[in-house]
Amino acid sequence: MDGAGVKKDLFFIGATNRPDILDEALIRPGRLDQLIYIPLPDKGARKNIFKASLRKSPIAPNVSFDFTAELTEGFSGADITELCQRAAKAAIRDSIAADEDFKRLNTGKEDVDMTEQVDMVPVITRTHFEEAFRNARRSVGE
Repeated sequence: MDGAGVKKDLFFIGATNRPDILDEALIRPGRLDQLIYIPLPDKGARKNIFKASLRKSPIAPNVSFDFTAELTEGFSGADITELCQRAAKAAIRDSIAADEDFKRLNTGKEDVDMTEQVDMVPVITRTHFEEAFRNARRSVGE
């Protein structure tokens, strides 16, 4: 930050989710004029994070964003995004496994036309979210 004093319109903005480990020299008076605490997202914000993270993904009707938002109390936006990615990967794995099973069970059968098999887009279901929640973790402590 040396030499920045001559610039009139220069702002430094920093962010951390670990303020407890910031160097005292950085946060002493005269360095950073304001410290602003931004809390973890509330239920409505968590619901919106789920919607934004999954806006391009097909979601089964049995998935409730209100319910998933309740289950993620204390989660950061990044934690929720990771949870959504895990659920999507689980849906893709299930789709690939179903496709392989179909091919394995129908190989050699004359009455099954493999070219007519519908390539279904994997849908993220409640089961996929349940699997993702088993591995879910909060990155921000109390």
